[in-house]
Amino acid sequence: MTLGTHRLRVLRHARFRRFLLGQATSLLGSGMNTVATTFAVLRLPGGGVDAVGGLMAARILAVLVVLLLGGVLTDRLGARTVMLAAETLRFGSQAALALLLLTGSARVWEVAVLAVLLGMGEGGFMPGLSALVPGLVPEEELASANALLEMARPVASIVGPGLAGLLVAAFDAGAVVAVDAVSYGVSAVALVGSPVVRTPASGRGLFSELASGWKEFASRTWLWVTTLHIGLFNFLLWAPFLVLGPGIAEHRLGGARAWGLVLASEGVGALVGGVLLLGRNPRRGLTWSVAASAGWAVPVAALAMRLPLAWVAGAAFASGIGAAVCTTLAATVIQRDIPAEVRGRIGAFDSLGAFALGPLGLALAGPVSGVVGAERLLGFGVLWQVTAVGVVLAVPSVRRHEGTGQGGKRIAVH
Repeated sequence: MTLGTHRLRVLRHARFRRFLLGQATSLLGSGMNTVATTFAVLRLPGGGVDAVGGLMAARILAVLVVLLLGGVLTDRLGARTVMLAAETLRFGSQAALALLLLTGSARVWEVAVLAVLLGMGEGGFMPGLSALVPGLVPEEELASANALLEMARPVASIVGPGLAGLLVAAFDAGAVVAVDAVSYGVSAVALVGSPVVRTPASGRGLFSELASGWKEFASRTWLWVTTLHIGLFNFLLWAPFLVLGPGIAEHRLGGARAWGLVLASEGVGALVGGVLLLGRNPRRGLTWSVAASAGWAVPVAALAMRLPLAWVAGAAFASGIGAAVCTTLAATVIQRDIPAEVRGRIGAFDSLGAFALGPLGLALAGPVSGVVGAERLLGFGVLWQVTAVGVVLAVPSVRRHEGTGQGGKRIAVH
């Protein structure tokens, strides 16, 4: 068996191949959706930049509100059932939006309602990822499976917006939203072939199950420390980078094309990072994941130091490699070491902790940079991230974590 064949060995599992195809298609549609919806709202009566911002905030809020419920339902009903319902909701919301846009009858409030439904679908889908994948591949191939799933994200982030821009110019925003709806339909069909996995009913109420899930989450120091680490990273480093980066690119790097190159370089780096992880099974996955999170500071440091475009793009490439390693190994550790009966709730708390402060960071980055300066704010984020990585790695349960591989088993109904 050649090295390349060994690294792609995980693709021999038909159910995983179907899920990977469905997930990649769904991510591509999501990458197209943001561009299409933004241009659609800008052109609607009563639309504009404020309306676009409001829609994005409403969608993110819906995701955060539904996450915990999605985690409980995932543990109660099984990941496939909840994820299938979530994809059906996303398909329906985008099909309705496409119909409104194509018929010219859409109004801003209708788009807002459908954006909330889309966010609810996303919030319901996310907790299931940690619970579903271990049922598709053997434990020793989880890292390779997660690497391939993570590689689909940068491809979608690069191809999706560009393709959406071309289709909006050639046809209409409604046509692009219709394509997005179809992508969720493809993902739903792919999920049908996944195993049905259930745990025995606990007989407890929603809040009791959430409390039980929180107890499991909080009892693992390595888990809540790394989740807090990523949450503060999103708040203090990545949110300012996303907000201030385009403005810096406009003023001294060459404008939108330069910023597109930076983001594309990060995406290519993520693909390379995913390839490097294929066929590998690091013993200290958590340690490598935390250490790799330092890579996110590199492009931010390049901007703060006013380096030329080539250096910023190269730094973004390195950041992409670190991002792929960090997210892939973190997901693998959770799938291996968290009992199967609480993976949905653990995944929900993990996602909520990682992203809850992101919207606040996005909102504050502009005003704060107006007071202290963009480069100083970015420099603070870099200092924070590098220091935080050292502090987290010094936590004994993180530094010594090797994984138990005792995630537990569910009753699988095929």
